Amino acid sequence: MPLRARKRKNSAQRFMIVTALLLAIPQIEGCYYMQAIRGQFEVMHARQPIPEVIADENSPDDLKKRLTIVLEARDFAVDELLLPDNKSYRSYADLGRDYVVWNVFAAPEFSLEPKTWCFPVAGCVAYRGYFAEEAARKKARRLRADGFDVVVGGVAAYSTLGKFSDPVLNTMMRWTDAELVSTIFHELAHQRLYIKGDTAFNESFATAVADIGMTRWLDGRAEVASIDVFRKNRELRQSLMTLVEATKTDLRNLYGSDLDVPLMRSRKQELLDGLSAAGGRLLEDSGSDTWNWLAPPLNNARLASLGLYEGRQGVFEAILRDCNEKLVCFYAETEKLAALDQDERERRMDQMAD
Repeated sequence: MPLRARKRKNSAQRFMIVTALLLAIPQIEGCYYMQAIRGQFEVMHARQPIPEVIADENSPDDLKKRLTIVLEARDFAVDELLLPDNKSYRSYADLGRDYVVWNVFAAPEFSLEPKTWCFPVAGCVAYRGYFAEEAARKKARRLRADGFDVVVGGVAAYSTLGKFSDPVLNTMMRWTDAELVSTIFHELAHQRLYIKGDTAFNESFATAVADIGMTRWLDGRAEVASIDVFRKNRELRQSLMTLVEATKTDLRNLYGSDLDVPLMRSRKQELLDGLSAAGGRLLEDSGSDTWNWLAPPLNNARLASLGLYEGRQGVFEAILRDCNEKLVCFYAETEKLAALDQDERERRMDQMAD
């Protein structure tokens, strides 16, 4: 059997084994998992090694250029960021759509605690992913009918945590070079360290690693203009998150009060509208052409999802400073946090954030 065919057979066998294990678990919701299995199989089946895509005379020149950058970033991730050296993001898949999955986030009407779902591989996470947009929106409608605040967001990339060789997707190609490279660093960080059941830790850690990586990537390439843009965008993002955190504090105080439901609902909307307006003013004053991701309509689910990705990032930045920018130390200290039970981990991180 030719080597390439043998590799495909081994990959297919591994996929079928994982599928069988999933279906053997009695608590699984069959329809949801079947769509996930079909979607993952579609992604795997569409993969092509990046060098082959670059060598193909029919590949667009712009795609070849972007994929060359991907290969450089992939090697940088291993050599400089100490991220996993495996087959992830060394292949390319064109799915023929704008997003690979659509995530559904939900939170109670008067709480910022996201609803969670538990899965065999990823543990409990604060979102539910669908490979078809209509399926995601159908789930969102059911959650709204149950009284939850809900948001549905298209996702251009995700990680299987090293279970499969994740490809770079066509859904990522509309991004800038910086966004593309940053996402690769982010997703590989999940493969370096992931805690089942702690979405906020996982996403904040991966976001911090991506920022570390981008700073070093751009510095090493002496792209002065790009470095300046990246740092200004990071500062702007942090300023917007400061607004978010202040509003979340006000909302938590509101939800803990004894106001009756109509008044609480009205006050909640005032706070959310105020956050949208403040975000718009900040972007206008900065001169940025960035889309206002705090634009209305906002709700608890939207705010909870934002906190998952960056709410703890400052803790990881502090760890890096204490480690004198040494990544071996940074990962070691982060792994110590990860080894704690969740309550103790959150207590330590609260102390570090003060």
